[in-house]
Amino acid sequence: MFEKTLVIIKPDGIERGLASQIISRIESAGLNISEQKDIYITTEQAERLYAEHKGQPYFEKIVEYIMSGMVKVMIVDGEGAVLKMRSLMGPTDPQKAPAGTIRGDLKFDNPDKKVIKNTIHGSDSVDSALREIRIFFE
Repeated sequence: MFEKTLVIIKPDGIERGLASQIISRIESAGLNISEQKDIYITTEQAERLYAEHKGQPYFEKIVEYIMSGMVKVMIVDGEGAVLKMRSLMGPTDPQKAPAGTIRGDLKFDNPDKKVIKNTIHGSDSVDSALREIRIFFE
């Protein structure tokens, strides 16, 4: 089934110059990047993106982190795009992500253990993708 999903290369991925490598992996998996832009995420956008985590003890840290530098937001589409991207990314915690995944291969020693810096965000469902795409591509 043809789907669209939101993918964000987070500040650590941009700072470490990993955007072209990540894009290459996405395209090599048979997915298409139909729109992309480099932005600084606003507080309002960050809070909307992570709305489901509001009230959690880590909420402020993830909002602060996604706003800490430039990001690349992309609409990625293709057959089974949501699940395919989730598989490409690997588990949220890069220390648990296997080799061959973006998070597993591109992890780094993060001295700030209060927030997981995992290089990439991808929508976790078709519904989330639709909601998240609207935040950045209205």
